[in-house]
Amino acid sequence: MSYTKIICGKLYDGISDTLQENCEILIKDQYIEAVGKQVETPDGCKVIDLSKLTVTPGMIDAHVHASFFDWREIDKDAVYYSDAMRALAVSECARRALAGGFTTIRHIGWFQEDYSLDVKRAIDAGYIEGARMIVAPHFLCAPGSHGDSTQKIATNPKLARFLEDCYPTMGSGAEFFRDAVRHEVKLGADYIKIMATGGFFTPNDSPEDKQLSYEELKAIMETAHSLHTTVTAHAYTSELVTTLAELGIDGIEHASLIDEATAKLLEEKDIYVVPTFCPYDEIVLLDEEKLAQKSPEFQRKLRYYRDNLVESREILKNSKLRLGYGTDLVVGYQNYECGREYSAWLRNGMDPFRTLKAATAVNADILGISEKVGTIEPGKYADIAAWKRDLLTDDKALLDCAFVMKEGREIAAHSIIDDYE
Repeated sequence: MSYTKIICGKLYDGISDTLQENCEILIKDQYIEAVGKQVETPDGCKVIDLSKLTVTPGMIDAHVHASFFDWREIDKDAVYYSDAMRALAVSECARRALAGGFTTIRHIGWFQEDYSLDVKRAIDAGYIEGARMIVAPHFLCAPGSHGDSTQKIATNPKLARFLEDCYPTMGSGAEFFRDAVRHEVKLGADYIKIMATGGFFTPNDSPEDKQLSYEELKAIMETAHSLHTTVTAHAYTSELVTTLAELGIDGIEHASLIDEATAKLLEEKDIYVVPTFCPYDEIVLLDEEKLAQKSPEFQRKLRYYRDNLVESREILKNSKLRLGYGTDLVVGYQNYECGREYSAWLRNGMDPFRTLKAATAVNADILGISEKVGTIEPGKYADIAAWKRDLLTDDKALLDCAFVMKEGREIAAHSIIDDYE
């Protein structure tokens, strides 16, 4: 049995919208024992002085694609990356996210095999160091869809067709997708991720495309829920988001082109949205330098949909939706730079406490782990981070981590800011 006391400068506990002064946290082994102005100091207790920092729960990123080392290499994935290479990338992403103060990440699937479930298990067993992982190992998608990376090699039909057969959850028909859900659950998937619409990143589709039929969507939802598994969907438009809501979807990723009526429907049904503001910030805030890093197809679609993206962002921002915090970084920034979304929320006028709650308590609820993490209170895991900058005014605050603890064990912190200076 071991005790650790943390002396906080300011404390955001994930519960109240305040920064509390002069608080202390007592940790017993893996768990938080007490929180207050003056907690006891048991014999042999280690004291960590964070009195010059702002202390928070360990942050949670609910939309991470962990399967690549460097975003500039991502176009090589379809042909040049092996499954083992992707697994190593997942491990490195989890390690670096943890060092940056994000003690949990939700891996939102990938095109091909990445053995993300094995990485998760190795982390849970303590064999390797990394953020706790909630995993959907594969996208459920159709050929030619946003989940089909062989779009990029479609000029070589034989190779594209051959590689399609390597995608275990890509296919057509309600029965195919029933089996796909069953296999994902058998493997140990924490939830099911579906590619319901086209997207911005892939070259040959549109965010308005409906890429799975009503029957296929219904089969996925019915099968997953019968197996007590939740479903989230990559989806943009009001039409498809409404269909998904009526079919009983648990969550929506992006929802970047929805109208006010659809937002109200999601509120009524208590369907969460992870809006992933960061990937569209360059067009919403007109940052031409960052836009230039995206492919011509990506830029063209962003410019075409700009007015819709701006309008829907305001709808999401002003809604009462359960908004989760997720980065979806595949271009321009590395996948472990989880603090980038904080910058996007604050620069778009979001209340900082709503943003902090999204990245802690709300995300813990979305991921189904709120009994373990997401707030600093007795009985929870001692997942704790501390930050050098003012969380209420500095949009880069979550890129400048100064302290990390996961389940009571101190981890070497790393500031992403240092990588760019």
